Amino acid sequence: MFMDVAEIKVKSGRGGNGVVAFRREAHVPRGGPAGGDGGNGGNVYLEVDPSKRTLLDFKYKTGYQAVNGRRGGNSTKTGKSGKDLSIPVPPGTVVYDEKTGHELADMTRPGDTLLAARGGKGGRGNARFATATRQAPRFAEMGEKSEEHTLRLELKLIADVGIIGFPNVGKSTLISRISEAKPKIAAYHFTTLVPNLGFVRVDDARSFVVADVPGLIEGAHEGVGLGHEFLRHVERTRMLIHMVDIAGTEGRDPVEDFHIIQRELELHDRRLAELPQVVALNKTDVLQDPELLSGMDQELDRLGLTRFQISAVTGQGIRELVGHVAGILDEIAPVDEFDDEAKESRQFEVPAPDFQRLSVKRLAPNIFMVRGTEVEQLVQLTNLDDADGPDRLHDELDRLGVIDQLDSRGAAPGDTVYLGELEMEYAG
Repeated sequence: MFMDVAEIKVKSGRGGNGVVAFRREAHVPRGGPAGGDGGNGGNVYLEVDPSKRTLLDFKYKTGYQAVNGRRGGNSTKTGKSGKDLSIPVPPGTVVYDEKTGHELADMTRPGDTLLAARGGKGGRGNARFATATRQAPRFAEMGEKSEEHTLRLELKLIADVGIIGFPNVGKSTLISRISEAKPKIAAYHFTTLVPNLGFVRVDDARSFVVADVPGLIEGAHEGVGLGHEFLRHVERTRMLIHMVDIAGTEGRDPVEDFHIIQRELELHDRRLAELPQVVALNKTDVLQDPELLSGMDQELDRLGLTRFQISAVTGQGIRELVGHVAGILDEIAPVDEFDDEAKESRQFEVPAPDFQRLSVKRLAPNIFMVRGTEVEQLVQLTNLDDADGPDRLHDELDRLGVIDQLDSRGAAPGDTVYLGELEMEYAG
């Protein structure tokens, strides 16, 4: 089975909690704070692994989670950080944020990585908050929450040449003749249900990779037949071999077939229709009506396209076709070489959450809502079960200007205040 689309959920590790602890040593009756920091949560990465060829692994496992950080310890011991999780993906994987539809990474090079979910930072222990005026803090921070994302993976095969055309024009037969690929071949539509890759050796110095793209029909760009799910594989190619059944064995007009496929390419992505293209007029060994060939030649002359009369079954014209394709490829830089940067692995990452400015709104006469990145992070890190946790939260809210804004909007003791998702009673 070939899998070229998958959806997965990734979740990083949560940061470990910092702890409240004090030195307990003989002859030291009033030991100082000694609570250690929590460990950081593990990150989740996607990494290109050239040994992977499909997304099939993601059919059986769709959820991935890194390890949480451990809580801090006494004597200022830092908790153990969670181990990062690396998920291998095949070259040619494009990653999208399922929620927004935004492309996050186009991973084509071995070693390309995507930081898919950032691990939460470990909370600070009470030893980190000791000052000259606060020598025995009785609070520590909670670890940061984990990140969670739903990702859509699409695999676009990386090939130099894409073979396109209607079903049953002989694409699989051609790729089996010019390469070591062994596609399934039969005389019915859509024999090829998955794209086949083949390695073509032209001579000792030249070779290229060819992809047999499953048969396209009119409306493919809208999902008709096997649909645009296979057109995506053409997007990586440097040039196209457009195969046409010149003998009309399916009862269709070769010229009309040619234009239908050309329109499907352009409707899917105009760039595809502009790729260098050579036309392979297949099944010349069974051609009965010379006018079919004459009409096709006239149309291709009008378009200025090179064509080869071939028979994928007998081998007629195959060597000339392959040599011509190799010559064109010699003049076209590989897709990756269009980049100015060296072909080193790249690092991508999911965008960090947008920073939200402080916002205080009155929702009802006695209900207020406070939002903002700093406030919500403060609430998330504060352990209200610590002895000094509530006092520290109040002090920090005062420092951020939240108390002044609540007062200016008429908040009174006993009113309900929402700090993000936390509901509290306002004390003034």
